[in-house]
Amino acid sequence: MKNKAFRHRLGFAVAGIVHALRAEKSFRLQILAACAVFAGMLYLRPTPLWWAVIAITTLLVLAAELFNTALELLVDHLHPDQHPSIKLVKDCAAGAVLLVSIAAVCVAAALVWDSLR
Repeated sequence: MKNKAFRHRLGFAVAGIVHALRAEKSFRLQILAACAVFAGMLYLRPTPLWWAVIAITTLLVLAAELFNTALELLVDHLHPDQHPSIKLVKDCAAGAVLLVSIAAVCVAAALVWDSLR
């Protein structure tokens, strides 16, 4: 897979996102939340800096979910049986998604606070 043309590498990335959209309910929910966030941004009309911060934060949540999905798929493939260590690996990945999501909520709260002042 190395040294493929950019369009091929881009295709791999899009295939991963499409898989997550089809297979992961939490990713679909986060996409809906991202759409709601951007609709709120259109309503609030914040400064370009806020647009950048919100975009980065929102995309970090989606990226974290994709990493979590990739890790779960890999771990389930390599070790399909339940195992305490495998559970911890999955729990840590889910915890990472949770932390990034909490950070995104804090950024959103700061934006709302700044907009209401």
